Parts: sequence; C-alpha cells; structure tokens
Amino acid sequence: MAFRCQRDSYAREFTTTVVSCRPAELQTEGSNGKKVLSGFHVVLEDTLLFPEGGGQPDDRGTINDISVLRVTRRGEQADHFTQTPLDPGSQVLVRVDWERRFDHMQQHSGQHLITAVADHLFKLKTTSWELGRFRSAIELDTPSMTAEQVAAIEQSVNEKIRDRLPVNVRELSLDDPEVEQVRGRGLPDDHAGPIRVVSIKGVDSNMCCGTHVSNLSDLQVIKILGTEKGKKNKTNLIFLAGNRVLKWMERSHGTEKALTALLKCGAEDHVEAVKKLQNSTKILQKNNLNLLRDLAGHIAHSLRNSPDWGGVVMLHRVAEVLEGKGAGKKGRFQGKATKMSRRTEVQVLLQDYISTQSAKE
Repeated sequence: MAFRCQRDSYAREFTTTVVSCRPAELQTEGSNGKKVLSGFHVVLEDTLLFPEGGGQPDDRGTINDISVLRVTRRGEQADHFTQTPLDPGSQVLVRVDWERRFDHMQQHSGQHLITAVADHLFKLKTTSWELGRFRSAIELDTPSMTAEQVAAIEQSVNEKIRDRLPVNVRELSLDDPEVEQVRGRGLPDDHAGPIRVVSIKGVDSNMCCGTHVSNLSDLQVIKILGTEKGKKNKTNLIFLAGNRVLKWMERSHGTEKALTALLKCGAEDHVEAVKKLQNSTKILQKNNLNLLRDLAGHIAHSLRNSPDWGGVVMLHRVAEVLEGKGAGKKGRFQGKATKMSRRTEVQVLLQDYISTQSAKE
C-alpha cells in the first residue's frame, strides 16, 4: 500500500480516520542524554506523514493540532507517536511540516540524480546514502575520486535540473518483467503489495519508497562539497540540494563578513592572514615558554639561597583542593594542580618526608 504522502508528496493537509490508538514509548536522545517518553501509537486509515525508510528520515506534523514526534512503518501501516490519545473512528485533520518535507524531497531526489549520473559517467555504484541534518552523503563503491570527476558530476546534474526533467512515480507488480530493469538495493523483508518506482525521464528508474519532487527544476541547484574517505575502500560524496545550498551560502557569507571585520582584510586574503596569525602565535608561545623556564630557574635559585630554606619551600601564585595530574621522571615531578586548598597538607607531608630522609642519613 502506498500512503497518501507517497501518492502526492506535495499535499500539505488532508482528513482521514483514526483506526487504532495504543499506549507506547519513544526513546529520544538530546543534549541531556537519553529520555523515554510515554505516549501512544496512532494508526490512521491513510497518512500524509512519511514513515522513515529508503534512507529518508520520517516526517513531522500534527494530527488535530497534536504534535507527531515520530512516524514508523509497520507492515502496511504507519505508527504515529503522540503524547495525547486519539479516539478510534474519529475524523482527524493531518498536517505535515512542509519545510522539513520539502527539504527531504529535494535531498532524496538529488541523491537519485547524483547516483544515476555518477554511474552513467564513471560506472561508480552507490552502496548507501545518508540524509543528514545539514548535509547528505552518498557512499560510492570506489576507494577515491578525482577533482575532475566530482566537477563533471556536479556540472551534469545541474544541466539536467536546468532541463526541467520530469520525475514520475509508478507502481509495478512483483511479476512485472520491467522490475528486472529497475535499479534498486532490494526490498525490505516485510514488503507487501506492488513495487514503487521513481523515474527521472531519460536518466534513471529506481525502486524507492520515499517522497520526491515532480520535476528536477524543484531541486533548484545541487552543490557537491567534496569527498571524504568512507569505510572499506568506499568514498563518501558530500552534497547539498535546493534550499540547503541557499542556507549554506548565507552561513558562509556571515562567516566571511565576521572574518573580514576581525582580520581587517578582504575575503581573498583571509587564508593568508590566518596563516600569519598562526605563525605569530607559535613564536609567542615558544618565547613565552623560554621566559617561564628562565623565571622558574631564577625563582628556584633564589628560594634555595633564602635564609628560610628548610629543605622544603612551597610557592604558589593562584591558590584555591589539590587535584592535579602529572608524572615523575628522572627524579623530578611535573604536573598541574587545579585546586590548592589542601596545599598545607602537602607541605607538611613533604617536610615529614625530608625529615625522615635526613634522620636515616
């Protein structure tokens, strides 16, 4: 069964009926660690909210203005996690978080396009992909890629976006001979019903359960940020599609303006200015270390010649519980103490140790 969100990815709200509502728990993870929420799994006759699958995260939205915190597929049904129960048999209005949905549509269709072009141009096969929060990655079955290959793929996908190629969704039966010609990485174990095929005219046909744009022009633009080393001789191709490119440019421009103000130079000189600052910092750190060594030697010599010398002298500049880390080597100890409120105890302990050693001699 295809959900309403798969039949019409552009629909933003619709009315349906609650089939069931049962108690459930949701484990979340945030800045304060893992947390378990108590709530309900609501099943609808049909849904506008996409359950996670095919590398695409689930939608967010509301049912009768009640927030849906997670959507997961269970066979031919979708479980909507809410913290408020809904009565089975009742009519409800479902709304999708359109900004999140359209972003996912752009990234997912962008992945299909890049995957097809990389295969066509260089026989690079996609083994997996990840739709991340800020950027997406396509794992290609190659240990490396050249800058020329990356540039060629980016140029080709953007040409196809400018050509306004349509994107169509069809359903094929499992025994349809065309299924053998469709690209895909297999079906889930609990798959039932027809196979959903997403096609970019003249470019690609691929089995997929996700939501997609209806025309490549809705992708606006694709920017490939580069490559990263993947696992097991794979390469990750990092990309942005659509509105993410605009947001990336806005963030980059903001950073550029801030650096221009701090470095007192134009954007074209930022790298050189930072290199000079790094070199200056290294020289200052080296000079500071030499001065500290000279100062420590001078202070140690002065303390050793002091009339108050009794075998142990304690000197501290910032005192506050002695919690330090360090190690001994060649008769010397070096370390750091973050709190010094127990320094008196340490002084007594050292004086006792010196006295004991002197008595032994």
